Amino acid sequence: MKTSSWAKRATSRGRPAALPLALALASTGLAGCGLRAASRTDPPGVTMASPHPAVDFDFDAVDDPPVTAEATRGVPTVISFITTSSLSSQAQADFLIAMAKHDGDRVHYAVVVLDPEENRDLVALYKKALSIPFPVALADSQTLAGASVFGDVSTVPVTVLLDRAGRVVWRIEGRVVKSDEMRAAMHGL
Repeated sequence: MKTSSWAKRATSRGRPAALPLALALASTGLAGCGLRAASRTDPPGVTMASPHPAVDFDFDAVDDPPVTAEATRGVPTVISFITTSSLSSQAQADFLIAMAKHDGDRVHYAVVVLDPEENRDLVALYKKALSIPFPVALADSQTLAGASVFGDVSTVPVTVLLDRAGRVVWRIEGRVVKSDEMRAAMHGL
């Protein structure tokens, strides 16, 4: 494969070429939405985004109103994709619960559980056991297949931050995001 001049310049400056990021974004379905690779100062697993079109989603909550794009507009929103069997998912939910207690109506929070519809009762028990005060929804079939507007979310937990317009501006996958890191990402929203 022939290396382009931009790739040679980036590599000669000690930086990897951006091509692997483009391939990675294409595989997640997030190519073209303004996402960029994390810089050397960003924590592992961070993907930042520049403004791009708002995402459209509609998840069926287990006992609250549905978790929809329309309901989250106008307020920064944190959505975490988790499973009921993952300890790190439970830890992520715990951080979000503590944050929600302090944020009131200034930030929307939601958890989307990657369980099929037949596990609705288990997910409702999970919400009750953890005392989650915000909507908990089940992932739709498209999300379970890794083809949602949020890309592949199977490496749980995956936490995304939407700005007031409903655009993904921050995403972390495969690790727990602590409150201080999330607050820093929310700054200015």
